[in-house]
Amino acid sequence: MQVVSEPVQQFGSRSHQAESIPLGRYGAYGSDISEIEQDDQDKGLGFSNDFIRRGFIRKVYLILLSQLMVTLAVIAAFTLDKQIRVSVANNTPLFFVALIVMMVTLVILACSKDLRRRTPMNFIFLAVFTLSNAFLLGVAACRYAPKEVLLAVAITAAVCLGLTLFALQTRYDFTTMGGILMSLLIILLLFGIVTIFVGGNVVTTIYASLSALLFSVYLVYDTQLMMGGKHRYSISPEEYIFAALNIYMDVVNIFLDILNITGGSDG
Repeated sequence: MQVVSEPVQQFGSRSHQAESIPLGRYGAYGSDISEIEQDDQDKGLGFSNDFIRRGFIRKVYLILLSQLMVTLAVIAAFTLDKQIRVSVANNTPLFFVALIVMMVTLVILACSKDLRRRTPMNFIFLAVFTLSNAFLLGVAACRYAPKEVLLAVAITAAVCLGLTLFALQTRYDFTTMGGILMSLLIILLLFGIVTIFVGGNVVTTIYASLSALLFSVYLVYDTQLMMGGKHRYSISPEEYIFAALNIYMDVVNIFLDILNITGGSDG
């Protein structure tokens, strides 16, 4: 898990189980479409059904949009209101409470398939996770000037929109790259640990740039897993909470990296 003050500190984590198929960083959800959808297709409920697929994608993006709007509102409040910034700076225990809540809810959502599919508990846990994560992002944004945060938000929005369109249009299948991406993530985390001891603006910028690049590829990977269709691997239509969580964390990490690259502490 990550904290906000150091380059290695990205929110969220990625983990893979030892299987022969690409896995998501919060559990095993990648699988051959012919295997994971066999039962659903017998009932007319799999991704081969265009109605089911469109409904799934609509759910994911509505949830994701709600998460991003809440996060953006919290960041704006923390960045623009000086009184809130001072209050947050003087309330370290609240930061650690939010960090613990974020980590606990993330682990629960990642590990409990039954909870992720049980309404309304899945939405309650996702809402708690989003609010706590938004608070931590707001704290991180307080270290930067408002114009720098706004620039990072604009760049992140443009990058994510471009990557999403690319993921939908490209003929290349990124869903088979799960193992490679996980290996690169481990290397990146080790490099991030080194930057804590080495320090320096140049090293930090290099780390943030590599991290932004990796999570950009992860965004394409997660988008194609969600889309299913022509891609070899796909996520189950019932895992709309899981899909939204993955894409949200990709966007958050890209934002933090871009903020680290473009922003300077306003002290």
